Order: sequence, then structure tokens, then C-alpha cells
Amino acid sequence: MLAIACAVLGGLVGAMVPAVTRRLLGVPAGPPEIGAECGAVRGAGGGTGLAPPGWLWVPLGALVFGGLGWALGPGPLLVAALPVAAAGLALVATDLACLRLPDPLIGGAFLGAAAVLGVTSIANGDGRPLLRCGLAGLGCAAAYCVGLAVPRAGLGMGDAKLSGLLGFLLGWLGWPAVLLGLALPYVCNAPVVLGLLLTRRVRRGTPLPFGPALLAGAYLTILLVR
Repeated sequence: MLAIACAVLGGLVGAMVPAVTRRLLGVPAGPPEIGAECGAVRGAGGGTGLAPPGWLWVPLGALVFGGLGWALGPGPLLVAALPVAAAGLALVATDLACLRLPDPLIGGAFLGAAAVLGVTSIANGDGRPLLRCGLAGLGCAAAYCVGLAVPRAGLGMGDAKLSGLLGFLLGWLGWPAVLLGLALPYVCNAPVVLGLLLTRRVRRGTPLPFGPALLAGAYLTILLVR
């Protein structure tokens, strides 16, 4: 029942993603696709052409939220993970459309997760899990900051901030989950990039979003570890 309730909630959140994304990107409401207009609005030279149709966010939201409810069950980590998942859906939309990971979404999700897990640590009288979360978040963010210096890595500061948020959340599950969460985004991203290259939707050197892979890797980590 919990998974079904979470899936319904996720579907409602998914239905709001297109409107939230347009507001975050400053794209006026209307028929044109977000990715087609965001470049003109933000001066980014156009969209990526990878933004999915708006209706797809409803089943995707239901799948993500339902999976979290099934994997985590009732508990503080589910309460902390759902706001991150809600922000994550909008982050995927903005990154696919315009290669942007807005700070308000990442910061708001982090504050929500930190508040829930912080209160839980205080109630349990054990600060070690929260300390591990903090160290994991800092470590993941630092690792991606190092990756920014690698030529043609295709990473941005938004990716580093998002990895810190996801590392913080996965830290509650333990260090194996953190390490798996660092590795899986590349496993998820490789076949997608290969498929885009083979179908000639992109060329070598084309900037591509990495935020969706980060979020997919964290989601799969939760499903696998739990």
C-alpha cells in the first residue's frame, strides 16, 4: 500500500514538472517545447533537443516514487528521499532541456533531507549516520570538482553540487552505497551516449547532460542496496 500511495504522489509531482521547469528556466507557457525556447530566453544558443514530451513525467514520477516506497518502506530515509526525488524530476527536465541544474532545487532538496535525517539522528541519540552523510556528500562533491579539471569530461559545477546532495542521502545507507552511487551514473550514461552517437543525434564533443545519470545511479543504488 505504501508503494502505491507513493506512486500516486509521484504521478501528481510528475504532472507539475513541465510547469515548474518552465518557471525555473524563465520560459513562457505555450505550445513550443521547453528545449526549443530556453536558449533564446537564457542566451544559451538553443536547447539540447533531448527534452521528453510533457506527459511522460507522470508515469516517470509514479515509477520513481513507487520504487522508493517499495525499497525503503516507512522510515526517515523515505521521508528524506521523496523531496530529493521531487526535485530530481525537475532537475532531469532542466538538464535535458538546457544543460542546467538550478541551485534552488538542489539547495531546497538538501535542506529537506538534512532536516529529516538530522532530527532522526537527534531522536536516536546517534550522530554517526549523519556524520557519515556529511562526509559522503563532501567527498562526492569534491570528487566531481576534481573531474571539472579533466579536459572534455563534460561535467559542470551543477553536477558537483548534485553529486554532493546524492552522496549525502546515500551516506545514510553506508559507504558501499556511496561508492556504488559514484560508479553507477557512468554505467547508466555510457549506453545512452553510445545510442545517441550511433543514431547521429549528437556528435563527439556535443555537450550532454549528466544530471539524469547521477539521479538514475542514486535511484538504482537505493533499489539494489535495500
